[in-house]
Parts: sequence; C-alpha cells; structure tokens
Amino acid sequence: MILTARPRGPSLFGEAATQALALRRWRIAGCHPVAPAVASSETGLCHYLAMTTTRPQPVPPTRRQRFRGCLLAGAIGDALGAPVEFFSLDQIHAHFGPDGITGLVPAYGRVGAITDDTQMTLFTAEGLLRAFVRHANRGIASYPDVVAGAYLRWLRSQDENPDAIEEADGWLIGHRPLHQCRAPGNTCLSALQEMQAARCGGRSANNNSKGCGGVMRVAPVGLFASHWHDHAKAFDLACELAALTHGHPTGQLPAGVLASLVHDLSLGHGLGTALDRAMAVLAKRDDADATITALGNARSLAAETIRGNCARRQALSRLGEGWIAEEALAMSVYCALVANDLRDGLILAVNHDGDSDSTGAITGNLLGALWGEAAIPAHWREQVELAEVIAEIADDLHDCRDWKIGDSAEDPDFDRPIWNKYPGC
Repeated sequence: MILTARPRGPSLFGEAATQALALRRWRIAGCHPVAPAVASSETGLCHYLAMTTTRPQPVPPTRRQRFRGCLLAGAIGDALGAPVEFFSLDQIHAHFGPDGITGLVPAYGRVGAITDDTQMTLFTAEGLLRAFVRHANRGIASYPDVVAGAYLRWLRSQDENPDAIEEADGWLIGHRPLHQCRAPGNTCLSALQEMQAARCGGRSANNNSKGCGGVMRVAPVGLFASHWHDHAKAFDLACELAALTHGHPTGQLPAGVLASLVHDLSLGHGLGTALDRAMAVLAKRDDADATITALGNARSLAAETIRGNCARRQALSRLGEGWIAEEALAMSVYCALVANDLRDGLILAVNHDGDSDSTGAITGNLLGALWGEAAIPAHWREQVELAEVIAEIADDLHDCRDWKIGDSAEDPDFDRPIWNKYPGC
C-alpha cells in the first residue's frame, strides 16, 4: 500500500471520521508485516493526517514523558486487570456488563491496586540503577547480578515487615505498599527461593518455565538501555534478566522483544518500525520459532482487524490467554496495534479469558512509551497505587545518564544521596 495525497476538500464523514480512517491506513502501512513501512513512524502518521485534515497535530512527547508514560501506563494496565486476573470473559461480563471492566475498581482492598507485575517492574528498575551507581563508583558491575539482588529484595518484601528494613537496602523497599502479596507467580517465587538458598544470584533458573513472569517486568530495561542507543543490547539484557527466573528460551525471548520495543519507542520510533527491528534481532536467536509465530499472528490479526475483517475480541482470543510469555507479548502487541487511544488499548487488553493484569501491564508499557504520559486519563493517573514512586523511578531512569557521581562527582551533596537511594553494594 502506498499512501498518496488526495485533493483537499470537505470530508463526507467529518474530520473525526477522516482522522480515524487515516489512522487505520497508517497502522496498516506501518505495521502490517508485508506492507512497506512508508508511514511507520509517528512522524509519518502526523504527515499523513496533515494531508487529510486541517486539525493541528499534537507535539510529540518528550523522552521523559515517554519514560513516565511507559511505567505509569504499565502500572495502570496492571491495576485495571487485577480484579479480573482469574476471571473468564463470561465472568467479567457477568460482573461488569457487556463492555467488561472499563475502569479502576477495588482489588486487594483499594482502587488502583498494583500487583506483582508492577512490583517486580519497579525492582527491575531499581536493580538497573544500582548497577549503574556501582559502576560509576567502583568501575565494575554485573547487571544480572545486581538485578538478581533486587529481585531477592522483592522476595523479602513479600513476607517481611517494612519496619525491619535496613538503611543499606535502599529507597524502594521501604515503601509499604510493596510489602503486600498480590498473587505473585509461583515460578518467580520458587526460582528466587532457590537462588536465595544457593547464594548464586545472576545465574539462570533451573526450570523449564515459559510463563509470562519474565516478560511482564522488563520494560525498564528498554528505557535504561535507550541511553546506549542499541536495541540489540536491550534485547540481550532483558533475556538475561528473564532467565533469572524462567529457564525455557520462550520464557526469555519475549522479554528481549519487549525491551527492544520499549527502547525504540522511547527514542521516538513508531510501533511498526520498532517491531521490524525487534523481529530482526529475534530471528537471529536460537529457539525463537514460537515467539516469531506468535508475533506474526498478532500483526496479521491486527491488519485484518483494521481492515474490518476480524473483530477485536475474536482476534484476541485466537492469540491465547496470556499465561505464557509469547502469548502475553503477542496479545499486548495486538492491543497496541489496534488501539484507538491508550484507554481503549488497556480496556481491550484486560477483557479476555486469561492473565488480564499482565497483558494490561505490557500493553500499557508499549502505549505509554509510544504516546507518553499525557495520553493517560488523568483520573487513572490519580488513582493508581504508588503513582509518585513510579514517576520518580521513571525520572531516575531518564536522568541517570547525566548524574555526576562516583569518579565524576562534582558535588558530594548530590553524590551521597544517590548512593543512599541506590546503593551500589
């Protein structure tokens, strides 16, 4: 499909309908696996909309807004799916009506409660930042080893009184809402318990699990690695971190894809381009067939949906239930491709038979990185648990490249608080 300008004139359907049609055509051109990527970036979309409407186009989000959007929208998707994580679609409809769940409702004793998905995402971010601080101060750091330590702190938070936390444990673990068991995955728990007993942090898990617990927590890898401008490095690091708890290759490779996507989206690439680049890396990895097939199906079904040939819920059900990694990623990619806006994408992502909070979280990571914090409905931003903590750690991931710490420290009044917050020990 080649997008070409057409004579300007009044639309038969009105400006909103014309924009919707333009958006659909752009998504097909940018995201369909066999179509030329003539408009696969946000710039391409804005250019095409400018040819078909007279409405001023929004300013693209800044990188900081993309970082915040990625983690906040991920947490909101997690919270949106939390009340229905173990419901069938029929049960969701019975409780919430034919449209399913469309807003944040109480779960775990409050509106906007996050689950283990967001908890572990935050500890992933903390581990990356602590490794960065360690490298700046000591000249050496192993990211998998330091992140493994962060995951063990998360494990402690599941059964330890926050009043017992020592100062050396850093800033994050002191937040009381993290000391709540929110349906943590058995694979993550057992793998980390084995790691703790063996005192061997940083090694791959001794299991054959390909559950979604490895992919749902690695969005911070893509954000952090965007400072390196190397999506393949983001891919590989995310696979290493997923391997800490999930031993099957298909439990790891979707994590690499998600980190690569977030890396590119945070730098301003469109979703179609980001998918092409991630798939190119994936194709070079061993044991990638299941993940390649799942993502190919997601893209094909998205194109059919956009053309009007496949209903969204039907397409989503054909991709699985999201309990295993490649399904959770494929379902989330599908939702991101067909979403009309962030709210629409998250609602679609949690209304299905399966792991609603994980697909909601991953879809939120993608759309938040694509469209930025401003795309999040304000009332959801206000309701989600730990919103300010999430925004702060997103800012730290964004700002860390400019921190003057360790050997380059210029101000001890800045250097010491960073070490106390993210001790590199």
